[in-house]
Amino acid sequence: MIESYLNFVKEYPLLSSAVQIGILGTIGELIAVRIRLKRWYFFGPGPVKLFSKILVWAFLGITFKYAFTGFFAYIDAIIAKGWWFNVAKGSFFYALSVSFFANIIYGPVFVTFHRFTDNKIEGKEMDWNSLTKAWWSLVWFWIPAMTTVFILPKHLQIGLLSLWNIALGIMLGYFAVQSQKNKE
Repeated sequence: MIESYLNFVKEYPLLSSAVQIGILGTIGELIAVRIRLKRWYFFGPGPVKLFSKILVWAFLGITFKYAFTGFFAYIDAIIAKGWWFNVAKGSFFYALSVSFFANIIYGPVFVTFHRFTDNKIEGKEMDWNSLTKAWWSLVWFWIPAMTTVFILPKHLQIGLLSLWNIALGIMLGYFAVQSQKNKE
């Protein structure tokens, strides 16, 4: 089974990114809602909203694969120009550099797009205060998490990123419950 997975992610990098992020990103979101509401909620009656969320996550998975490729090249280019620290490829600091720039440049666009599509799917207005909190997750969660992702071989990166989405869902659900308790 593991060999089938590895062959799939190596032979079909964009499709496998869409599938992994589509499924596990949605699961992370469902877990966050489950923790917050103390019941399962699948975004409304019928499968349309849930399927729409899976499609948005899948699309984002493809953009992640492109962004990862682009930001590795970006780091190589700015190192070559002498505009960044001369860190060795494959090192922790190289992975941290890729993560840092990916999250400060691509991250806000991703978070805004994802929040916008979520709100459209759920029929909500954009909550800019909530969006600001989501942007901060790029600093406290995603830069460290993606540093671990970028240390891995390229074909395994999206898989770990997908698992980090579930971890973030658990944390966000817990934070929402704690925030609600503090207001009471």
